[in-house]
Amino acid sequence: MLAKRIIPCLDVRNGKVVKGVNFEGIKDVGDPVLSAEEYNRQGADEIVFYDITASFEGRGVFLDVVRETAKKVFVPLTVGGGIKTVDDIRDTLRAGADKVSVNSQAVQNPGLIKDGADIFGSQCICVGIDAKKVSDKKWTVFINGGRVDYKLDLIEWVKTIEQLGAGEICLNSIDADGTKAGFDIEMLDAVCKSVNIPVIASGGAGKIEDFSDVFEKTGATAALAASLFHFKELTVGQVKDYCRNKGIIVR
Repeated sequence: MLAKRIIPCLDVRNGKVVKGVNFEGIKDVGDPVLSAEEYNRQGADEIVFYDITASFEGRGVFLDVVRETAKKVFVPLTVGGGIKTVDDIRDTLRAGADKVSVNSQAVQNPGLIKDGADIFGSQCICVGIDAKKVSDKKWTVFINGGRVDYKLDLIEWVKTIEQLGAGEICLNSIDADGTKAGFDIEMLDAVCKSVNIPVIASGGAGKIEDFSDVFEKTGATAALAASLFHFKELTVGQVKDYCRNKGIIVR
């Protein structure tokens, strides 16, 4: 069994780490480089940066922040937001990212997944998904930071992502995002049973038990959280110790 990973996520807007609830009520919570350094110290298995308004505002990725962070952290760095082309992927990797996360652009141009995987390797391509429940056991994919329902069936989309060569999926529940009410177990379980590539659980972590819950009840290979870590309610080390005590293998 693969050891489970604990991943802090830093949503960045205008050079600051921000956090909201259900993609709204955004407020600043810190400096991205300093935050990443702290999570590196805490033993994070990976750090994810999302420029949350890049796609909506039609901007490119924030390479200056990526370069500065890559100099100071020594765990894998995944960067998403505003990545539209193979050149964007190349530039982001050259700036120091280990992986890119493509979301809105992947939906609108699925060929970007295949091209990126063919050129840079599947291990460099993570597809981020923002999804919301629309009826019983049915979810659809949203783009532009959760603003636009693309009317794309989630389960069909994750199967397509795998076929195109992506190495990983980061699945965020819009219903759970920022609520701290727990991960969306039903949606995650459905996706994990539909693909064979790693799935990162995102959206809803509110207490330490939520991490063991998602690993025990779904096939998620990693759990990502923001608010809990940003507001210092938990450290990465505390989460890992708790999971180990529950018999869950973590890095």
